Amino acid sequence: MDLYLIGYMMCLWMSSSRVLGGYPIWWSLALGQQYSSLGSQPILCGSIPGLVPKQLRFCRNYIEIMPSVAEGVKLGIQECQHQFRGRRWNCTTIKDNLAIFGPVLDKATRESAFVHAIASAGVAYAVTRSCAEGTSTMCGCDSHHKGPPGEGWKWGGCSEDAEFGVLVSREFADARENRPDARSAMNRHNNEAGRMTILENMHLRCKCHGLSGSCEVKTCWWAQPDFRLLGDYLKDKYDSASEMVVEKHRESRGWVETLRAKYTIFKHPTERDLVYYEGSPNFCEPNPETGSFGTHDRICNVSSHGIEGCDLLCCGRGHNTRTEKRKEKCHCIFHWCCYVSCQECVRVYDVHTCK
Repeated sequence: MDLYLIGYMMCLWMSSSRVLGGYPIWWSLALGQQYSSLGSQPILCGSIPGLVPKQLRFCRNYIEIMPSVAEGVKLGIQECQHQFRGRRWNCTTIKDNLAIFGPVLDKATRESAFVHAIASAGVAYAVTRSCAEGTSTMCGCDSHHKGPPGEGWKWGGCSEDAEFGVLVSREFADARENRPDARSAMNRHNNEAGRMTILENMHLRCKCHGLSGSCEVKTCWWAQPDFRLLGDYLKDKYDSASEMVVEKHRESRGWVETLRAKYTIFKHPTERDLVYYEGSPNFCEPNPETGSFGTHDRICNVSSHGIEGCDLLCCGRGHNTRTEKRKEKCHCIFHWCCYVSCQECVRVYDVHTCK
C-alpha cells in the first residue's frame, strides 16, 4: 500500500476517534461482524457499541426487532451510496471503524443532514417490512387505517403498519439526541424528516384474482413505496436544504440552543425539509480532518456538465483516459421453446478518471 495512503488512513482514524462522543456509532451494526449473525444468534445488547441507556433498555425489551434496526441502517447506507455515487463525496464508509463515515459527520453539514434522515427512514422502513412479513411476534399488519373499500376492490392482504416502524425509529434513533445543543436539535429534525417521507408516500397496492387474470376480484392493502423513491425524495431535500443559525436561550434547565432560518427571505423550513448550519468542505483533496478522500482516480462522465462530469468532479485538475475491454453477451436469439442463446463479444470502452 502507498505510504501516503497509509499515513492518510492513520490520520483519518485518529481524527474519527476524537468525534465518537456524539457520534451514532451504533450505525456500525450495519457493517460489522455483529450484523452478519444478528438474525441467527442471541443478541448481547451490551456488546452493541455506542448505545445510550435508553437504547440499551429498548434493545433488551424488544430484542427481536434489533435485526430489523440493523437492516434499516444498512439499507440507508446503501441508498446514500447510490444517491451520491456521482458526487465528490460519495458516502464512503470506513471498514473496521466505529465511526463508519469518519469525521465527515462531525460537522452539521448537508451531508450529515442527509445521512441522519436516510438512516432513520431506513430503520422505520425495515421494521415496518419485517412486521408485515410476520418475522416479529410483537407487531403485524395495520388494521387501523383501512376505511371503506373503493369501487371495484376490497381490502385484503397485509397493510404495512408504517406508524409502528416510525415509532420504533423515533424511540431508538432519537434516544441519544436529548442534549440541549444545536446539533441534537438538527439531528432530531432531520431524523423526523426522513421518517415523514414514508408516511407521506404510503399507497394502495392491489392484486387481481380470477381465471386467467380476469380481475373478477381485486384486493388492496397499504404498502410502503420502494426505498429508492424515498432516497430520490431525500436527495432533492438535500439539494434544497435550509441553512440555519444557532440561537441560545436561557431556560429553567439552563442554556438551550435552538435553530433559526438564516435567510428570512426564503420559505421557512417545514418538518419535511432538511436543515444544517455549517458549510461543507469541497471534498476535492484528501483531508483527514474533514474525512474527505478526495476525487483523485474517481471515474467521471466526460460528456456531462453536471457534478458527475469530469470538469466538476475532478475539481478542475483534468482527467486521464484509458481504454478497457469488456466481454458482453451479444447477437442473442430466442429459440422456441424456450431458451435464449447468445454469443460473447468483446467491446472497447473509454474510461475517464480524475487526475
